[in-house]
Amino acid sequence: MKQNSGFFEMSDTSYHIPALLDETINLLDIKPDGTYVDVTFGGGGHSRAILSKLDEKGRLFSFDRDMDAYRNRIDDPRFTFVHSNFRFIENFIRFYGAGKVDGILADLGVSFHHFDAGDRGFSFRTDAPLDMRMNRNASKTAADIIAESDEQQLKKMLNAYADLKRPGNVAKAIVKAREEAPIETTFQLADAVRKAIDPRQEKKELAQVFQALRIETNDEMGDLRKFLQASTKVLRKGGRLAVLTYHSIEDRMVKNFMKTGNIEGMEDKDFFGRVNTPFKPVTKKPVEPSEKEIEENPRSRSAKLRVAEFIGNDRD
Repeated sequence: MKQNSGFFEMSDTSYHIPALLDETINLLDIKPDGTYVDVTFGGGGHSRAILSKLDEKGRLFSFDRDMDAYRNRIDDPRFTFVHSNFRFIENFIRFYGAGKVDGILADLGVSFHHFDAGDRGFSFRTDAPLDMRMNRNASKTAADIIAESDEQQLKKMLNAYADLKRPGNVAKAIVKAREEAPIETTFQLADAVRKAIDPRQEKKELAQVFQALRIETNDEMGDLRKFLQASTKVLRKGGRLAVLTYHSIEDRMVKNFMKTGNIEGMEDKDFFGRVNTPFKPVTKKPVEPSEKEIEENPRSRSAKLRVAEFIGNDRD
C-alpha cells in the first residue's frame, strides 16, 4: 500500500502507517540544518520523512521504548535511535550534547504492529497472554493489573481511561470472573467483560476496556505529562511541538498544555489579564484526516494533530 509522499519502505507499512504524515511534516516547518526529535519512532515513517527534509548538517533523534522498533532503525549518519521512554527526552538530548532542538514530534497512536502481533495481548481479536507492555522489560503486565487491583481501583481506571456507560458493572464482572479462575489471556478478559457491556456496542466497548488497561499498564498518561513538561526544556525559541492524539483524554491534555503551559489548563494571567504561556498555537483547531486518507488508512479516523510554537515565557 502506497501512502502519502513516498516516504515509506515496505517494512514501514507492515509496522505502522502514520496518520496525517504530510500535514505533520509541513507544520513542523523543518529547517534543513535543524535538530529534530521523533519521540515515537515505531515503523520510522515520520523519521524518514523528517530526514528527507534535512541537509548534511541536520540531526534527528528518534525514541522508542519497544525494541521491536529497533529493527526499523535507519542507516544514516544524521540519525540516532534512542531506546528509551520519551518521558526522558531532556536527559537524553543533554547526554548527546544536542543543545536546544528545532522541533519535536509525538505520534501517540499504538502501532499496527502491536495490535497485529498475536503474542503481545493488545487486541481482543486474538487469544494471547494478557501482556500489553510496550517495554517488555517492564515489571507489571496487564494480567498483573487485573489480578492485583480491587474493584474500586478497576472502576477508577475504567472511569479515567474508557468511555463506558457502566464502568462499575465492568469492574464487578472482572472481579467475579477472576474469583472463579485467573484472567491471564485476552479471550478470558473479553469473556468476563461481555457479561457487563451492551451487546449492541460489543466491539466498541471491548476496545474501550482494552484501551484503559493498556494505558494503565504502560502509565501512558504519566509518560505524556512528563514528556510535555520536558518539551519546554528542550525546544529552542521558535521551535515547534507537533502531537498526534487518538482519544479525548490525551487530546485534552495536549490542548491544555499548548494553550496554558500546564496539563490542567489553568491560566496564569499577568497584571493586564494576558495569559502567560510558553506556546503560541500554529493550528487553532486540530487537523484531522481527510475522507480520502480515512478510506486508505481506516485506523487514522480518530487522529487529531495539534502544533504549537515555543515562545518561552517571562520566567525563562
